[in-house]
Amino acid sequence: MEGFVIPLCILSLSIFSILITSNGVDTIATTKSLADGETIVSSGGIFELGFFSPGNSTNRYVGIWYKKILPIMTVVWVANRETPLFDKAGVLKLTSSGILVLVNGTDDIIWSANTSRTAQDPVAQLLDSGNMVVRNSDDEMKAESLLWQSFDYPGDTLLPGMKVGKNLETGHEWYFSSWKSEDDPAQGVFTLVVNTHGYPQIFIRNGTNDLYGTGPWNGLRFSGLPDTTTIPGFSYYFLTEDVFYTHELTNASVVTLRSVLTHEGYITLSVWVDQTRSWFTMASAPKAGCDMYASCGSYGICVVNNSPMCECLDKFLPTYPKDWDRFDWSRGCVRKTPLGCHEGGEDGFVMYSRVKLPDTRNSWFNTRMNLEECRRTCLENCSCMAYASLDIREAGSGCLLWFDDLIDFKEVIGGSGQDIYLRMASSESGGYVNSTPKGRNIKRKWIITALAVSMTMLTTAFFYCIWRRKLQKKVNVAGKDLLSFDLGTSIGADNTMMTEASKIQNSRKKEVDLPRFNFASVSAATDKFSDANKLGEGGFGPVYKGRLQKGYMVAVKRLSRKSGQGLEEFQNEAMLIAKLQHKNLVRLLGCCIDGDEKILIYEYMPNKSLDFFLFDPTKHGILNWELRLKIIEGIAQGLLYLHEYSRLRIIHRDLKASNILLDKDMNPKISDFGMARIFAGNGSQETKRIVGTYGYMSPEYAWKGLFSVKSDVFSFGVLVLEILSGKRNTAFHDSDSLDLLGYAWDLWKNSRGLDLKDPILEDMSSTNMLLRYMNIGLLCVQESAADRPTMSVVVSMLNNELFLLPSPKQPAFSINRSVLDSTSHKCPEICSGNDVTISILEAR
Repeated sequence: MEGFVIPLCILSLSIFSILITSNGVDTIATTKSLADGETIVSSGGIFELGFFSPGNSTNRYVGIWYKKILPIMTVVWVANRETPLFDKAGVLKLTSSGILVLVNGTDDIIWSANTSRTAQDPVAQLLDSGNMVVRNSDDEMKAESLLWQSFDYPGDTLLPGMKVGKNLETGHEWYFSSWKSEDDPAQGVFTLVVNTHGYPQIFIRNGTNDLYGTGPWNGLRFSGLPDTTTIPGFSYYFLTEDVFYTHELTNASVVTLRSVLTHEGYITLSVWVDQTRSWFTMASAPKAGCDMYASCGSYGICVVNNSPMCECLDKFLPTYPKDWDRFDWSRGCVRKTPLGCHEGGEDGFVMYSRVKLPDTRNSWFNTRMNLEECRRTCLENCSCMAYASLDIREAGSGCLLWFDDLIDFKEVIGGSGQDIYLRMASSESGGYVNSTPKGRNIKRKWIITALAVSMTMLTTAFFYCIWRRKLQKKVNVAGKDLLSFDLGTSIGADNTMMTEASKIQNSRKKEVDLPRFNFASVSAATDKFSDANKLGEGGFGPVYKGRLQKGYMVAVKRLSRKSGQGLEEFQNEAMLIAKLQHKNLVRLLGCCIDGDEKILIYEYMPNKSLDFFLFDPTKHGILNWELRLKIIEGIAQGLLYLHEYSRLRIIHRDLKASNILLDKDMNPKISDFGMARIFAGNGSQETKRIVGTYGYMSPEYAWKGLFSVKSDVFSFGVLVLEILSGKRNTAFHDSDSLDLLGYAWDLWKNSRGLDLKDPILEDMSSTNMLLRYMNIGLLCVQESAADRPTMSVVVSMLNNELFLLPSPKQPAFSINRSVLDSTSHKCPEICSGNDVTISILEAR
């Protein structure tokens, strides 16, 4: 029995000593340091502190991560972000003065957590909140008694209990900064800060540039972020010494809730889900072009899912209409009627509902005023431009005034957003209450009268047109003489396009006066279609250069009798192009129909087509970096016009380098509309007659016969990658990839995007721009049409360097050549690598 008691006592003493030791596993004392390989764990086992290497890096950092979240290591704070250790000899110590220091193998201080307060008996402790604190061992756990805490120096992660804001007395800011990459926790270019000028608001910044603003807090949510209603315990504090936002857990069980500022510039709110062993994203911003700060300039409003995304607020007009025609909204809008206050007149207010409140940097607020007092205060000050309720939890509680032009408006979908009252001249505001005109019945009467008058005029015009057609029938049958045609009166003596005003006017015409020329004059202009005048040959026939009597040049497209394009395609192309007026679309001057002859007459492009330069080993050097960007942006503008702004919504269906013509100034113009289709709605249409060019055809169209605006977006993405690389997609043999898309994707995955660059561009000024355009190209060629951006988004990406680009998914057709060769199946006929148009292809 005695032999049994002694071992039992020894075992009991061992367990007791372990329990004593375990009471200190969440602390570091001055007598005990923490070496690489050792960790401390918070008392509830929620967080762990120790040494780690992020991602694929071998550098060593001291950090805090979730203890129980496996197998994912989710780091929430890093001590030595800027100064990594390069071996495992690091040691974390607590000095007798209460300073945490990280030293390397030679005792050099790599990082330290300084404090200005003296310590008696300091201890560093990791709390269940994820906060690492330094305090005197005898002090209670109160904020004022802490010598130092990691929550005062956040990284990329906002945990419950953390602050984002500023101490107005000391100037200390609580802000968040992204990692440089998934493998490097050093401070990246993106920060999340609170701007305390005027009414405080949160911004995401890229360096010193504002990228995204949440709008002001209204007691329940940020006016521009309806998703924030899902954040438990989110609140805002405006104290004498501090201004900050925070969220505190209302449910102690919801510990794994975090917000992260990613290295790509997004702020995400996520919660850990044990069932799926993954982080579930509850909210994320910015989401789209409308989330970009000040996208539409002053008094412009960004309308989600609208194209174009910017428009002027009601009662406002574009400051520079021509800029808006070019989708440059930066200079915003102005009131239709000037304010009366400065001229001794009267002003009123118009309410705009469900909007993200504008930037509050030049604002004033009062928490005690009601909405009526707020209105009177604004009205009495000529500099006050708008007012709104400060807290929507109580109707009309608090007052927020703006004293400058209003910027960063956005329409908020889903019944959220907020009401704002804008100052207007009394003539513009007098009849409005709650955005509903009192004079609606009067307006209806005027509308009915206007419609009746319009119908009478249309009827008269209709019969007049019939009379005119009968009168001119004989003339039209004969056709005009192309040789004597005065091109100067059509497109100007210098072969330039019409003025913007003419474009707008002509685009609204219901009938397009397309000249019809006789065959004899067309034949004479091309010297009887001689080979010397032949410019090239497309899928439907050859194109010739024609010379007119006054020295003007034209391009003559003669439809081949053996081609797949019949009278339907010919009439389709003539009808479509005649109605399209844009500087990046080739202009149709007229047509000729004579028996089996079907001919189109275009403006002449002296520099031929893009492929003539791009894929020629001697000529592609002419396309320098600036010229390539100009061509990419011009093609994008032309496509955007076809998809969104032409009177008819057009899908080209055969966009490729040979169909991009270049004028005398190397401006790109989209041509060859023989396969184009008028498109209705936002979805896809199906056809069994697949036409187009392999290498530029989207997968859903090539395989299923489904086409939409996203089909053209895919073709545009292929063009972008070809222009950047100088290589043809379907004739690509530089790697194991089947095509250029696969090659570009491999480079992107392996962070070797610069290898895509055409070698002729060695002295290009901006490598970042090349990577950005490559990113845009890969976004456009993603396999799923739903993942591809619209052309309006693409144009925003191209024109706005602050537009945050998402990461692309794997593109279509990116098959590895070795994999293809290893299969026993031969490549189907559709895999032909030529650049010839497929006229008819039955869908599977």
